[in-house]
Amino acid sequence: MKKIILERLTLRNFKGFREYVLATNGGDVDAYGDNGTGKTTLFDGFTWLLFGKDSANRSEQLFEIKELDASGKVRRHKLNHEVEADLLIDGRRRTFRRVYSEKWTKKRGSITDSFDGHSTDYYIDGVPVKKSEFESEVAALIREDLFKLLTNPSFFNEKLKKEERRKVLLEICGDITDAEVIHSNPDLKRLPTILGDRDIESHRKSVVARCKEINKEIDRIPDRIDEAQRSQPDVSELDEELLQEDIDDLRSRIKTREEELLRIQTGGETAVKEKRLREIESELLMIQNRLQSAALDKVAIKRDEVAKLHREFDSLRRQIDDKQHSIQLNDKRIEVLNRDAERLRANWVEVNAQVPEFHHDENCPTCGQALPADQIQAAHDKALADFNRGKARRLEQINAEGKAVKEEVGRLEKANAGLQIEIDQLTNQSAALQDRLMAAEKELEEVRSGIQDPKTDPRYQHMLSEKETIQQEMTRLRESAQTEYSRVQGDIYSLRQELLLLEENKAKFAQVRKTEQRIAELEKQERKLGVEYERLQEELFLTEEFTRSKVALLDSRINSKFKYARFRLFEEQVNGGLNEVCDTLYNGVPYGGGLNNAARINVGLDIINTLSEHYGFSAPIFIDNAEAVTKLIDTDAQIIRLIVSESDKKLRIEAKQSRIQEAI
Repeated sequence: MKKIILERLTLRNFKGFREYVLATNGGDVDAYGDNGTGKTTLFDGFTWLLFGKDSANRSEQLFEIKELDASGKVRRHKLNHEVEADLLIDGRRRTFRRVYSEKWTKKRGSITDSFDGHSTDYYIDGVPVKKSEFESEVAALIREDLFKLLTNPSFFNEKLKKEERRKVLLEICGDITDAEVIHSNPDLKRLPTILGDRDIESHRKSVVARCKEINKEIDRIPDRIDEAQRSQPDVSELDEELLQEDIDDLRSRIKTREEELLRIQTGGETAVKEKRLREIESELLMIQNRLQSAALDKVAIKRDEVAKLHREFDSLRRQIDDKQHSIQLNDKRIEVLNRDAERLRANWVEVNAQVPEFHHDENCPTCGQALPADQIQAAHDKALADFNRGKARRLEQINAEGKAVKEEVGRLEKANAGLQIEIDQLTNQSAALQDRLMAAEKELEEVRSGIQDPKTDPRYQHMLSEKETIQQEMTRLRESAQTEYSRVQGDIYSLRQELLLLEENKAKFAQVRKTEQRIAELEKQERKLGVEYERLQEELFLTEEFTRSKVALLDSRINSKFKYARFRLFEEQVNGGLNEVCDTLYNGVPYGGGLNNAARINVGLDIINTLSEHYGFSAPIFIDNAEAVTKLIDTDAQIIRLIVSESDKKLRIEAKQSRIQEAI
């Protein structure tokens, strides 16, 4: 078994301690002190050193490490708050140290330091280490959750939830398989078939949830039946067969009236007159065509001739406009060219007026001696010849450009003259064509005036008179038919309203049948849910019987592991069901239901003894309020009792025989 013994615990600036050393010499310790003297601080310091939390499992952000004044403010800043412990681990001494410091920095331009958070440093055997290394070293000694279980007698019963307590107990004592439980009780033989691939707890939760749903559905069914019954129409004074006979009779009468209405719409006399009217209109059109056909043909021919002349006249006008536009463009180009010619003439005069200017150096550029006169004259003649040749070339170039401009102006003026001749010719053609057009339009008007008006024809006049008479007679017939049509339409409307009322009453019978069917479905659903509920209750009973059987098998196994503590994993409910719990008992009294403090401490020690044996690990046990118990049960672990003593205003330590010697 791995065994940890606390030899020395040193606290510096930790909570109320400036500097305090708890020397155990490797043995049990009794710490006496009045309330507020720092007994619990010893346990807080030990747990904070290893895990960064106090004995109540609060992190350093949730409990105050620094010493506070009466107003709750930090008494002194810029201190190192540290805890150091010398531990004997299976005979090997190890030292662990944790230091919590304030960080103060001086910002640029400021003469004072400003607080910038906290930092934590870690040391093992005096050597600085990283946080991860420190935590790994501690974890290699003991898990945090196991440390809390083995160092605090109240942790198992007061800090763990029932599910966690059950898990620890089953881990220690070993669980029983479902197959073992089912085999132990013949009444459970159907349970594997019911469960399928689900475990007991999952199936039980599923059954309980479904039973709740069924109860809700069953509770809602009477309301639904009542709602359906209240929505059912009253047909006590109605006869469905008589209603159908009346409906058939009304439909027959409506059909008769609709046929009568159709006869009015398509009356025979009106149809005859409409046929005669169409014949008259056809004959009028024939007379009009006979009288006007030849004249209209002449009009069409003359109209085509006028349209053709219009197109020719428009074509001449467009040609004249195009040529006039070309002349305008040429005139603008001639104007530009004339300005170029003036510029070239001025340039020629300027170049022609230029005279040479000579500046010869009469001394040799190499030796500085005066040059011979013949060399000076030769240089002068050469320079004059070069000047004259250059001047001649420039004048010749100007003359060539001027000649080209003059030729272009002549070409454009000649082109404009030709265009003007063409415009004059086109203008003459246009004037002659316009005369022909005016004459053709006059002839068209004369041809149109020759079309005969058909109304002057006696036969045409007679037919028009007959048409007007027939139209008047048709108007009188329609007015008479409209009155009769309205009367029959009113009869049909009244009959349909009466039919609608009868059909509504007949529909009540279909609604009654639908409602009765719905009620029957709800009653069937209620019976089906009842059968399902009974089946589920039976399955629930089997799961509870399974639990009872498992409890019976587990009780002796679990309780045999403990000397004083006993455990109740389930309690019987009033309705006969089982409620899953995990209560610790001592002499039948629940831990949280009247057990005194002394019994609680000893029961906690009994649990620690069993856990230590199971996990093969022993650690110092801190017993708070140890004054409540006069005799602790035996334990192999180091005991540090924290005893309330009103007379001890300062912490007083009594160390007992070293457990190191006992171990040896």
